[in-house]
Amino acid sequence: MSNTHHIVSAIKAFNDNYIWALASENSDKIALVDPGDALVCIEYLQTNKLVLSAILITHHHRDHVGGIEKLLAYAKNNAWPVTVYGPANENIAQLDVTLKENDIVTLTELNCQLHILDLPGHTSGHIAYYNNDLLFCGDTLFSGGCGRLFEGTAEQMHSSLTKLANLPTNTLIYCAHEYTQANLAFALAVEPSNSDLHTYAEQVNLKRQQNQTTLPSNIALERQINPFLRCHKASIKLAAQAYTNQSQSSDSEVFAAIRAWKDNF
Repeated sequence: MSNTHHIVSAIKAFNDNYIWALASENSDKIALVDPGDALVCIEYLQTNKLVLSAILITHHHRDHVGGIEKLLAYAKNNAWPVTVYGPANENIAQLDVTLKENDIVTLTELNCQLHILDLPGHTSGHIAYYNNDLLFCGDTLFSGGCGRLFEGTAEQMHSSLTKLANLPTNTLIYCAHEYTQANLAFALAVEPSNSDLHTYAEQVNLKRQQNQTTLPSNIALERQINPFLRCHKASIKLAAQAYTNQSQSSDSEVFAAIRAWKDNF
C-alpha cells in the first residue's frame, strides 16, 4: 500500500495550529488529522471539492478534537461515511476505532496504511500515526522542541521522543503547531555552539518573515538541532548541569532539566 504518493496539506487553525489533510493521487477523499476547528476544515473541503472519509486524532485536547462533531454532522448531510480513529487510553466520545501501539489503520480510499505508536508524555494516552515516510505526532515532537508535560512524566516523554528519534531519518514530521521559531530561540540558549542549529534558525526566521509554514521537518534534522532529542550529547548534559547546578545521572534526568528550563524560558 505504500506505492501511492500521498499529499499532505496544512489547514491553519486558531493562532498557530495545523490541521493536516492527508490525500492521495487519483482520489477526492481525504483524512483530517486533529481537526480542532470544523469551519476551516469545511471551507477547505468545499474549496477543493473533496470528500472527508476519516478523522485521525492523536490526543484529547480541545484544539485537536473540537471540530469532530460539526465535521461529522457536515459529512452526514453529504451522506459521507466517516470513521474517527483515536487513542484507546483517552476519553474521546466520538471515536469509532480506538488505537494503541502496533495497531495498523488501513485507509482504503487513500491507499494508505498507518502504524500506531504510543507516545505518553504530553497526555497520558497520546499516539502518533506513522508510515514509511510520514509521521503525524500531534504535540509530542515539534521542530526544535517537544510538548509540555501535562499528564505524563519526563521519563515517559523522553522515552516517547527516543522512539521517534529512532525512526528512519527521512521521515517527514507533521506536528500540530507552528512553534518552530520560539523553539529554536530556546535551543540556541541550550546549545549556542551548534552550527546546524544556527543555519536552521536563519532559514526558519526567513520563512516566518514571509508567513510560510516551517513544517514538515524530518528526523535527520531534528536529531541535529532539537535539544530534546540530544539529551545523550555532552553539550546538552553540560547545559542541563549549568542550569540546575547539579549533574544528572541519566538522559531522562537531563531531559527533565531542560524541559523545566523551557517551561520557564
